[in-house]
Amino acid sequence: MQGFGTTGISKFKDKGDNTEMALRTIRTEGDSVLEKICRPVEKIDKRTKDLVGDMLETMYESNGVGLAAPQVGILKRVVVVDIGEEGPGPLKLINPEILERSGEQNGPEGCLSCPGMWGDVKRSKYVKVKALTPEGQEIFSVYSHTGYAVATDADYDGARAALKVAQ
Repeated sequence: MQGFGTTGISKFKDKGDNTEMALRTIRTEGDSVLEKICRPVEKIDKRTKDLVGDMLETMYESNGVGLAAPQVGILKRVVVVDIGEEGPGPLKLINPEILERSGEQNGPEGCLSCPGMWGDVKRSKYVKVKALTPEGQEIFSVYSHTGYAVATDADYDGARAALKVAQ
């Protein structure tokens, strides 16, 4: 089944229900799933929560700071972001919607779907996001001048299937 390729089961356990998470296969440039439009998540259920956990583990195992569901072959609007010690911990965003963007910052950026490629990418300095948590709560978050603003901006594009290789 596409998107459920597993490179192994780890001992990482989700803090919520102690289920084991699976590493998912990261789709790379040239895979058509990265160019398709993603559907919103209609219902947050165990599958959705498992996807979020799998995405976090896959991102950590790959030394990434953000991952969108299409990057693991799932055409749903789900994003995870964790920039490490600079932030409060992982963001788990379901059906994210950027309400506002402003300012610009350029900086080096890589993408787990484009291994070995790095480039200067223009991103927003300020991003205001509306999303659902895995628990179904609606949140509004503001990220300004941080790695979270950059990663959220980038992975929001990923969740909408806008792989930006040429930029």
